[in-house]
Amino acid sequence: FYGLRNPWRFSFDRTTDDLWIADVGQNAVEEIDRLPFAEAAGANLGWRVFEGTQRHADGNADDAVPPVYEYPHDGRCSITGGYVYRGTEIDGLAGAYLYGDFCDGVIRAIALDGDEVVDERDFGIQAPELVSFGEDAAGELYALSLSGPVYRLTAAE
Repeated sequence: FYGLRNPWRFSFDRTTDDLWIADVGQNAVEEIDRLPFAEAAGANLGWRVFEGTQRHADGNADDAVPPVYEYPHDGRCSITGGYVYRGTEIDGLAGAYLYGDFCDGVIRAIALDGDEVVDERDFGIQAPELVSFGEDAAGELYALSLSGPVYRLTAAE
């Protein structure tokens, strides 16, 4: 695949093998791309002609695969990609893709039906200077802060 600007973390869904990529935008848009495993080879994700779904430069990218999700720089500025949740400790989260943003540190999730976002969640959890996520053998997730802590994501009590 090609057509990425600055992918900041990518992962494979351990159930479907889909490839998820968080791509840091240039000026205005952060994006999340999902490629089914069988369709990933040779896929054009659109950068430099597109930033997310917005035209960024002249050129032809008719074959570009659009992102499944994008957001503007509205206090957020640099997406940090995560994982599709396949753990068992957080009810109702199975199959959702977790991600965040370095600038606000808020951990969020999107759930898809096909290529359509059917649920968006802001967990109200913040990891300052969020730079990465981790996944353990059971599919439970962790968030890593450049400030030092590693956060284990668990259900609210």
